[in-house]
Amino acid sequence: MKISVFNMAGKEVNSVELPASIFEANINRDLMHQALVRQLANGRLGTHKVQGRSEVSRTGAKAYRQKGTGNARHGSKRAPIFVGGGVAHGPLPRKYTKQMPRKMRRAALRSALSAKALNEEIVLIEDLVLDAPKTRELKAIVDTLVDEGTALVLLPGRNENVEKSSRNLAEVKTLNANYLNIRDLLGHDKIVMPVAALDVIVNYLGDEEPFEEVEETGEEA
Repeated sequence: MKISVFNMAGKEVNSVELPASIFEANINRDLMHQALVRQLANGRLGTHKVQGRSEVSRTGAKAYRQKGTGNARHGSKRAPIFVGGGVAHGPLPRKYTKQMPRKMRRAALRSALSAKALNEEIVLIEDLVLDAPKTRELKAIVDTLVDEGTALVLLPGRNENVEKSSRNLAEVKTLNANYLNIRDLLGHDKIVMPVAALDVIVNYLGDEEPFEEVEETGEEA
């Protein structure tokens, strides 16, 4: 697949052939969903906690006498039915971590990149350089390259001027190409990256053998 390369002014200056193994891979929606669920789950802290009946700080005295009140018998104000009592079956700290093989994770990235390329949602630029952090300049560049929607700007390395310029732009996010992930790929409408960032992605995803699905036949071995 051949794609045009633009300069920061939005003029076409060149064209690049995208590697078919990365940008024309099999688009597996189920695999992308699994990778996205894994990333979102691994981002959860799991520190939620409530106090149970044995943990709340309340008197241990009997609520009222056993007989003669007409009420059901109770032995403690810490019971969940009372205001200020413990919570029954409440959340406790736990890990939401999900495991996924590396080949499957990278295959999900290839699927997402292939879907973006198929829908013409990848914009290549010759270079992205700012002399100083200027939000207005970066916004003008992105608006020139992207008609509408959100943009994920992939950088080949640290670029403080570009990173600082994007902080006040709600529709723009900068990311180091080495940290490419399924959530950011699927969460933005367009992918904007310099040619140098494309080289980083090719080095990252191009050396490994593609993940192949195994069809279940139902026959026992």
